[in-house]
Order: sequence, then structure tokens, then C-alpha cells
Amino acid sequence: MNNSQSTFLHALKAAVEAGKAILEIYESDRDFQVEAKADDSPLTIADQASNAVIMDFLSQTEYPIISEENKQLPFSERKNWKTCWIVDPLDGTKEFIKKNGEFTVNIALCHGGSPIFGVIYVPVSRELYYGDVRKGKSYKTVLDDNHQAQGAFFGEADRIHPAPEKSELVRVVGSRSHMNAETEAFIESIRPNYHAVEIVSKGSSLKFCLVAEGLADVYPRYAPTMEWDTAAGSAIAEAVGLKVIAQDTAGPLKYNKENLLNPYFLVRK
Repeated sequence: MNNSQSTFLHALKAAVEAGKAILEIYESDRDFQVEAKADDSPLTIADQASNAVIMDFLSQTEYPIISEENKQLPFSERKNWKTCWIVDPLDGTKEFIKKNGEFTVNIALCHGGSPIFGVIYVPVSRELYYGDVRKGKSYKTVLDDNHQAQGAFFGEADRIHPAPEKSELVRVVGSRSHMNAETEAFIESIRPNYHAVEIVSKGSSLKFCLVAEGLADVYPRYAPTMEWDTAAGSAIAEAVGLKVIAQDTAGPLKYNKENLLNPYFLVRK
């Protein structure tokens, strides 16, 4: 891949600028709950505004794009893509509507079906997570009030690491919106291995980030997700040495599949 560092920086800028576009709508006084399903709702407008920014940035690169907001091309065309972007312009619909700040912009670059770089931006808190799988490093950079970094990206001071394994406590990431019987069954299955189990609730792709930065230990996802929901988080997790295990194959999640629906999966050491 040519000039990967420049390509990755381009994706970082795209995510931040998209986040700024979302915030303009998020901080308006309109009633998101009432208008959530309307074509001209703040949520729809925010999705589209973010996608427009990202497409403008990423179309300057040499790689094709899979985005939740774009018309999906048939696999007969996509199967020939060796490298591609996978984008969710606004992940965390319910979090956006509830105005709890836990929504994100997700951009990943995948090669041969595997994520090699991912960026997740949290516009409200200005937290920028990103991971380079090939170098085995992920980072968390908190931007200033103007959404600017105070130093260079990819700095050692911004490195994040998963928590060491321990027997006394396991922190399980649960979705604010998708806790179900399968997830509860998983939690009960591991309970005998620890003195205590703590449930850590978080919305959107931030669940990957919690495990990657050591604020949780395992993330079971036994509910439907699409590739754009997980590609960036997969990259950030894998770059710190975590495994993102598909339930159907017991191998890593794969991307740009014929069916863009993910199998259930587990994020752990």
C-alpha cells in the first residue's frame, strides 16, 4: 500500500470534520425523538451531512468505499476490491436521539477482508481513537474545543493498552440498547471464573474502545451488527492485541463479505 501514513491521516481528518458537521445538527433545539424517522429529521440530516464530508475526503484516495449511507454495490463488483474503506457516518442512533453523547463516526480501511486501520471519533467528548493493525498500536487523542490536536498524531503518549488479565474481577461491556438473553447467558457462563462480574454499559462503537484502552475486559456481541458498525472498532481492538472472534467460524471477523451482516462475535484477549 502506497503512503499508508498519509492515507491514515486523511481518514483521521475526515472523521473529525464529519464529527463537526454532526455536532452542528446535534446541538440544535429540534426534537430528535419526534422526528427520528422522518426523512428531514435531524438524525437523517446528520447522517447525510457526515457522509458527505467523509465521501469528499475518501474519494480523494485510490480506494472504493462501503458506507451505510451509500447505495450498496453488488458483490460481483465488490469481490474484486483488494482494499476498501468501510464507513458508518453516524454510529449510535439511539444515543444521538437520547442526546447522551455516546455516538461516533467510524472509518476503517480493510485489506484482503481484514481491517488494517480504524478511526472512531466521539464528537461530543472530542475523543479520537485510532489503530494501526500492522504496527500493533492504537491511540486515544483528545482534541481541544476547536477539534484540533495539540500535538502530532500517533504519539507514544497517546498509546492505549488493554487491561492485564485478572481473576478477581471481569468487566463485561454491555450495550445500552441491545442487552439480550444470549448476552446474559454468556455473562452467567463466565461468572464462576471470577470473584465478581461488573457490567459496563456504553453505546455505539465505543464498546470496542473501552476494551482496547483497558476500561473493560470483554465485549460479547450477540445481536445483529453490520460491517460498518464494527470495522473501525475491530481495527482498534486488533491493533492492541485483542481478538475479535466470529461465533460462526471461531476466527476473526471478515469484511467486504457478500452479506454485509456480521455474525455474532466476542472481543477479548
